[in-house]
Amino acid sequence: MRRTARPAATPAPSRRTVLRTAGAGAAGLLGGAALAGCGVPSAYVAEDRRSAADRSARDRLLRFSNWTLYIDVDDENPNKRPTLDAFSKETGIKVAYTEEINDNDEFFGKISPALMNGQDPERDLVVISDWMASRYVALGWVQTLDKANLPHVVKNLDPQLRHPAFDPERAHSVPWQSGITGIAYNRKKLGRELKSSADLWAADLKGRVTLFSGMDEALALLLLAQGSDIARFTADDYHRVVAHLQKMVDTRHIRRFTGNDYTKDLTTGDVLACQAYSGDVIQLQADNPDIEFVVPEEGGELWSESLMIPNRAEHKRNAERLIDYYYRPEVAAELAAWVNYLCPVPAAQAVLADSDDEETAELADDPLIFPTAELRRRLHVMRDITAEERPEFHRTWDKIVGL
Repeated sequence: MRRTARPAATPAPSRRTVLRTAGAGAAGLLGGAALAGCGVPSAYVAEDRRSAADRSARDRLLRFSNWTLYIDVDDENPNKRPTLDAFSKETGIKVAYTEEINDNDEFFGKISPALMNGQDPERDLVVISDWMASRYVALGWVQTLDKANLPHVVKNLDPQLRHPAFDPERAHSVPWQSGITGIAYNRKKLGRELKSSADLWAADLKGRVTLFSGMDEALALLLLAQGSDIARFTADDYHRVVAHLQKMVDTRHIRRFTGNDYTKDLTTGDVLACQAYSGDVIQLQADNPDIEFVVPEEGGELWSESLMIPNRAEHKRNAERLIDYYYRPEVAAELAAWVNYLCPVPAAQAVLADSDDEETAELADDPLIFPTAELRRRLHVMRDITAEERPEFHRTWDKIVGL
């Protein structure tokens, strides 16, 4: 195992970053009523129409779609993935692994025709960001997991990730990796600490701040900064954020709104402080130790990307075997050592601590991979934006950020 799966100078494309235009994403494809799982019968799929005949016993195959650079890779052969190869060797199941997910909305559009029409989606396992996963669950587009096939998940899943609002009992989803949205800044160039999201509005940071362009990515920190409870925020809370954001745009305090390219701005020094993802900053720090990541004193956002089995997938049992395999602490540790995101298996921490490799063992003490109890108290999960709220929220948000 090693610290990163790629040179630190080229950080991984964020699994959270989405640039949406009004009507161009999932809401535009199906409409608000469909996203709520009602009003459009052809979109919503009832429980009794979700499964297909499981060919797992006959076909030793699993079709797994994931994001790019989101799994461990062999040092000498980038076409080999050690944990997947070990799974195949142990089970005899061949994994057709595809890094085809680059954008949640784009992938939603790619897979939705098959799911709406009750056809084989040609994928048995997918990894979807939490805010988009809620739509799949609401639409009835993913199958119910058999917990009897997931003993390691039941035992080892991080308690803080067990009950998301979109899937309270994790009946349809299991976290692949998690992360924290917080603030990154160059302490040496800034010459002082940042402790709160409100610190981004300091006069000496005018024109040197970036925020995420995606509403689902940026909103939580902005709500927390004004004292809102992101698990229960109201439309009034949202509009207070937007009003303040408009002032920051009008005064050119915000340099720009970004996708994952915020890392380039931070590295070059064009930006001194920004919203950021924990996993990205761990990699940036390998090249520049002056870059710091802070969970704001008022709190940061805890999020995850989840494994889900689409409707009509033909190898459900094989998919469940793979999900459970990655919840073995030794496997979770190997994956965490490569991707550097928050590990959803706390027991993996002890595995890393016992490593003979000093650099790998140090990861066990990284709070951005295994948060301390004090840090966990400052991590919050944002509620889903409802289908009724989303169109109006997007109109105001997209106008401000220029989408």
